[in-house]
Amino acid sequence: MPPAIFEPLTLRGLELPGRVWVSPMCQYSCRPSEPGFVTDWHLAHLTSFAVGGAPLVLTEATAVTKEGRISPWDAGLWEDQQITGWERVVRQVHEVGSRIGIQLGHAGRKGSVFAPFHDERGSVSLDDGGWETVGPTPQPFGRYDSPRGLRTDELDGIIRAFAQAARRAVIAGFDAVEVHGAHGYLLAQFLSPLVNDRTDGYGGSDAGRSRLLEEVVVAVRAVLPDRIPLLVRLSATDWSEQAPGGVEGDLDRTIAVAQRLAGLGVDLVDVSTGGNEARASIPVGPGYQTRFAASLRRELSIPVSTVGMITDARQAEHVLATGQADAVMIARAALADPHWWHRAAHTLGHELPWVPQYGRIVERSVF
Repeated sequence: MPPAIFEPLTLRGLELPGRVWVSPMCQYSCRPSEPGFVTDWHLAHLTSFAVGGAPLVLTEATAVTKEGRISPWDAGLWEDQQITGWERVVRQVHEVGSRIGIQLGHAGRKGSVFAPFHDERGSVSLDDGGWETVGPTPQPFGRYDSPRGLRTDELDGIIRAFAQAARRAVIAGFDAVEVHGAHGYLLAQFLSPLVNDRTDGYGGSDAGRSRLLEEVVVAVRAVLPDRIPLLVRLSATDWSEQAPGGVEGDLDRTIAVAQRLAGLGVDLVDVSTGGNEARASIPVGPGYQTRFAASLRRELSIPVSTVGMITDARQAEHVLATGQADAVMIARAALADPHWWHRAAHTLGHELPWVPQYGRIVERSVF
């Protein structure tokens, strides 16, 4: 039997030869003069993990509307012309032997901000290429500019935007689609009682607050071929004692949402935390989010993944072998070592083939 890291996992028609995947990582590397169009940086960044043996690579959060970007430098898939750049990325990842999924999202009130490595911080002004943001209500996030509260009749357009972006993702050749419902972005804003105090059908109760996410999932699933799995990333908690029931109340609400999503055609829940509370005190440490994934896994009929400071092969192996999650997402560890999977195989005594271009050179272990 192979180590749990390298056990296969099948999601609908997608067969993956391993269970440690590359988590979405925003790169803020599009040109503002060509908004949303991916560049050679995205090609090099994503392909590097495929060369390193990653079974599945997920793209950064990709905006479904121009106003749904986090920053003016974000990737998008809101128009057909953006398909070509993504096709190039997908083709190269496939040629190396890996699979690739796209994360689709809308930043909501957390949009129109400077990239984290920019000299300036906070919201980008209209004069500097920013835009008016939107949210469930006019409540701002931290010191960001206040958003405009979305009207009920505008929500159908957002749902269609997710579905249309998913249709473009299929044309581009992606193997999986993930809906971003975490980290305090628009769908997570609607989910949270900290943010969403609407009194229409998209607020007022847990069922009302989850309605937008559920309608997005139904619309996206409807345009995906049956062979393509649908993932949803959720924040299990916002780490705020101000939320009803505190951290554990958040978890209970997330479990209930995930159970409904499983009945709507979602194939895996990608469990993270945080995002809606600007001043949250988060006890960050190795595997600090995994207990939430384990809680969801006990209650769901579909697989779950976990993410968050899982860096070592033995650590990831323990998470999987003990049944805390069905898959592990890594980010920082993959950036530090794009050949993480080969190092993990060596550590755990597993044979993982290199790409042909490297195979002859590394016939004898380099680790």
